[in-house]
Amino acid sequence: MLSLNKWRIFFVILVCLSGIYFLYPNFFNKTEVTALPNYLSKKQVNLGLDLQGGSHLLLEVDTKSVLKEKSEYLVDDIRSALRKQKIKYSNLGSKLSGAVVTITNKEKVDLARKSIRENIEKGIQISTEQTKLNLSFSDEYIIDSNIKTVDQSIEVVRKRVDESGTKEPVIQKQGEKRIIVQLPGIKDPERIRSLIGRTAKLNFHLLDPTTVELAQQRGKLPPGTFRVSNADPTAYEKEFLVKKRILLTGDNLVNAAATVDAQSGKYVVAFEFDRKGGKKFAKITTENVYQRLAILLDNKVISAPQIREPITGGQGNISGNFSPETANDLAVLLRAGSLPAPIEVLEERTVGPSLGLDSIEAGKKALIVGFILIILFMIIRYRIFGLIADFAIIFNIILLISLLSLIEATLTMPGIAGIVLTVGMAVDANVLVFERIKEELKSGRSIINSIDLGYKFALKTILDANFTTLIAALLLYNYGSGPIKGFAVTLSIGIITSMFTALILTKLIVSLWVVKLKPNRLFLTKIS
Repeated sequence: MLSLNKWRIFFVILVCLSGIYFLYPNFFNKTEVTALPNYLSKKQVNLGLDLQGGSHLLLEVDTKSVLKEKSEYLVDDIRSALRKQKIKYSNLGSKLSGAVVTITNKEKVDLARKSIRENIEKGIQISTEQTKLNLSFSDEYIIDSNIKTVDQSIEVVRKRVDESGTKEPVIQKQGEKRIIVQLPGIKDPERIRSLIGRTAKLNFHLLDPTTVELAQQRGKLPPGTFRVSNADPTAYEKEFLVKKRILLTGDNLVNAAATVDAQSGKYVVAFEFDRKGGKKFAKITTENVYQRLAILLDNKVISAPQIREPITGGQGNISGNFSPETANDLAVLLRAGSLPAPIEVLEERTVGPSLGLDSIEAGKKALIVGFILIILFMIIRYRIFGLIADFAIIFNIILLISLLSLIEATLTMPGIAGIVLTVGMAVDANVLVFERIKEELKSGRSIINSIDLGYKFALKTILDANFTTLIAALLLYNYGSGPIKGFAVTLSIGIITSMFTALILTKLIVSLWVVKLKPNRLFLTKIS
């Protein structure tokens, strides 16, 4: 029998009011929302690249540079292995995908081969030509290395974009070594491009006391040093002589943040090492007091402070001619970590807001036209029941948009298509219930009994239909990407809200109408 449970009424009213509460901020722009009182929600639906414009970047990862770096590491492994066994060698060097070495004593070639094999990774092949050993990466090793490099690059790019404050970016792999990055609503694409494209390899070296000018006068650089330019072209010192030995890398950083130095009042980047890095940093600063520590980012000196005292807390500051933006960008780069390989921007497109506005208008028209046609159909076909169903459809859209706002989802054109589809599907459940009620009335049952059985018998069919559609939507979300996921999200949420409005909200309104007003007609059919 129809019941008017107070807790059910309270629950339905609470859900509807919550929907209006979370829908409200979407009537304001981003600037106006921040000025809303704190007791109001400030979460909104984010518009995708196709609706509000933004930047589209196609990146390519230089996987060859990683293989080249691995080849150089391989040379070090070979040198260590041969020195450990005291085997003399010559012509040790790297190639694009491996290394080569010549063993001086022919009788020790097998021992050298065995010793090298124990000190290198699996997947590196060794071939022998008399006393010459050729080490080369296997095809499987190269493929695995390329996949790991691209996957790691995607993660670093995602961290950098997320740290920059961009809402709901699309970052996905294309082909073997390309990455697509879509950034909705970006007003300064050049800054983001610079942020994404920098390798951001941070190394700590000691500065050689010899000046570049003195080295030029002598005609040669001091042993174990190399010339490095200053990252700030306006600085007094244009170049430095830096010792080749890397004392510490940025891999040991756990945090970095832009802040203002209390003494100078200038922006600096405060960094913090992990436990291992902190011990190394303490040892470096203890053993090299009064020497200058060169901090290199992508082979350019960003800071070269003098070590005045041992730093044992694992923390320090990078000073330089930083603006708030550049200090924050550097902190973002350090927090996100370095790219495993350089990235090249192959293509950059800017989607203007005019295209987005046209898309929004087209989506609005489709939604409004579909909504009006459904309302008219339901009123003509089911009269008062049609009006109740139309009211439920309105709240279905309100709840759908409010849930999208609550999770701060990104709405794209496929997402709007999902909303339009949801409006059509929302009627389906009501039609099934109303037609079942008609059948029960024709069989001679009372109005209250017919309504109660109509909802009861239609429930299983409605659940089966919506559950299978929900499974399809979840599969689309799991295996799809970009716009397909947007469609799946709106469709999934739409299924849930339409079931709530069709099975709970409309039943409650119909129950209130029948119990309170006690009508003797339904669907313009006289009931005896």
